[in-house]
Amino acid sequence: MAHTTTPTRPGTPTAAPTATYPGSGRVIGVLLVTAFVMILNETIMGVALPHLMRDFDITASVAQWLATGYMLTMAVVIPATGYLLNRFSIRPIALTAITLFTIGTLVAALAPGFGVLLLARILQAAGTAVMMPLLMTTILNVVPASRRGRTMGTISIVIAVAPAIGPTISGLILSSLSWRWMFWFVLPIAVAALILAAFNVRNVTTQRPSTLDVLSLVLSAFAFAGLIFGLSSIGESLQGHAPMPIWIPLTVGAVSLAAFIWRQLVLQRNNTALLDLRTFATPSFTFAVILVFVSMMALFGALIILPLYLQNVLQLSTLSTGLLMLPGGLVMAVLSPVVGALSDRIGAKRLVIPGTALIATALILFTLTLGEHTAAPLIAVLLAVLNAGLAFTLTPLLSSALGGLRPELYAHGSATISTLQQVAGATGTALFITLMTSTTTSRLTDGASALAAGAAGAHTSFLWGAMFAVAAVILACFLPRKKAAPATGGAGTTSGANGTKDEADAAPTSMPVH
Repeated sequence: MAHTTTPTRPGTPTAAPTATYPGSGRVIGVLLVTAFVMILNETIMGVALPHLMRDFDITASVAQWLATGYMLTMAVVIPATGYLLNRFSIRPIALTAITLFTIGTLVAALAPGFGVLLLARILQAAGTAVMMPLLMTTILNVVPASRRGRTMGTISIVIAVAPAIGPTISGLILSSLSWRWMFWFVLPIAVAALILAAFNVRNVTTQRPSTLDVLSLVLSAFAFAGLIFGLSSIGESLQGHAPMPIWIPLTVGAVSLAAFIWRQLVLQRNNTALLDLRTFATPSFTFAVILVFVSMMALFGALIILPLYLQNVLQLSTLSTGLLMLPGGLVMAVLSPVVGALSDRIGAKRLVIPGTALIATALILFTLTLGEHTAAPLIAVLLAVLNAGLAFTLTPLLSSALGGLRPELYAHGSATISTLQQVAGATGTALFITLMTSTTTSRLTDGASALAAGAAGAHTSFLWGAMFAVAAVILACFLPRKKAAPATGGAGTTSGANGTKDEADAAPTSMPVH
C-alpha cells in the first residue's frame, strides 16, 4: 500500500537555516503573489452569495457549498501535501497548483449552472490546498528562525490586503456586472502568476525520503469529506432538502478519522506516516492548533453571515457591503508587521491573550447590537475590532506551532494546521448557517417579519460564536510561555524520540483571514 522514494537533491541543508537561503526572496515573492490571488478568489464569494441564491434559485444552505465545498476539497487534499513537499521539488508543485487554480477559474467564469460552478471551485481549491502549505514550508526551510516573525509580518501586509479588497472588488463588480466577472477579473492575474512562477521559481529545499501510504490517503479523504459534508448538510436537513440523513456522512467521517489516526500512529514508528502526528508531542503545537481551530470556526462563521445580514436585513447593496468589510482587512494589514516583530521579541502568549480577548469582545458586541436597524458604520467598526484580534492571534499562534518542530516535521505540521483550518472553517460556516436558518425559520413560523426573523437568525449565530471566542480566551491562558533560542541543526531543542521541544517563534500563517 505504500510507495517510497529517496532523495534526489542532497545539496540543500536539512537543518533549520541560520541565514536566509540565497535566492529565496524571489521564490517567496512569487509564491506570495499566487497566495494573494488565491485568497482574493476565496473572499470575493461571500458578497456574491445573495446574487447566486437569486440567479440559481437556491437557499443559503445550498449556496454555502461554494464556500464549504472549497474547504472540503482543501481538507481532503492537504493531508497529502506532507508527502508531496518531501517527495517533489518546489517548482513542479508550484506550477501544478497554479495551473489547477487557473483552469478552475476559467471554468467558473464559463459555468452554465450551479453544479459546474461548484466543480470549478473544487478545481480552484485543489490548487490552493497545495500552494498554502508550500508557502509555509518554503519559508520554514529558507528563513532563519530569528527573522521569521518579521518575514511573516511583511508577508501579512500583502496577504491581508486580499481579504480586505476581495469583498469590495466583488461589490464593485456586482453593482454593474454579472457574478461571472468576478472570475474574469481573477483569471488574468492567475495567468500572470503562472508565468511568473515558470520563470522565477526554483528549487530551494531538499527532497527527503518519503512514503505514500495509499490506505492513509483513502482514510483521510473519507474522514474529512464525511465530517465536512455532514456538518454542511445540517442546514439543508433542517429544511428537508438534505441528500441523505446527516448521521451517515458524520458516522463515516468519524470512523474513518479514528482509523486514519490509528494508522498514522502505527506508521510513524517507521517514519512512513502520511501525516506524522508526532507534531502533537510539542505542547506549543497542540495548544496553538486548538486555538487556531476555535478562532477559525468563529471567523469563518462570522464572515459567511455578515454579507447575508447586511444585504437581506439591512437591505444594503453589494457595493456598500463590500465597502463596509474593507476597513477590517486594512486594520489587519497595518497591524501584521507590528505583530510579526513583537512575536520575535516576546513570544506568542503575550500577544494571543489580548488577541483572543478582542475577538471575543467583537463577537459579543455583534450579539448585543445586531438588529433590524443597526447602524451600518457600527458593523464596520466591530469587524475592524475582530480583525485586529485576529492579527494579534493567528500569526503568533502559527509561529508558536510550527517553529517548535524539527525540520523533518515542517511539512507535516504545515499540512496538519492547514487541514484543520479548513475543517474549522467548514464547521463554523455550517454551524452559523444552521443556527441562522433554524432561528429565522422558527421566527417566521411565529409570525415575525422577514427582516426581524433574519436579524434574529444572525443574532443567534453570533451568540454561539461569542461563546467559542470566550473559550479561546480561557485556553490562551494555558499557552506555554517559554521561548527557545534558534536551534543549531534543528528547529528547536529536541527532547527524546518524540521530538518534544521548547517553543520557538517561527512560522507564517497560510491564511490569516478569509
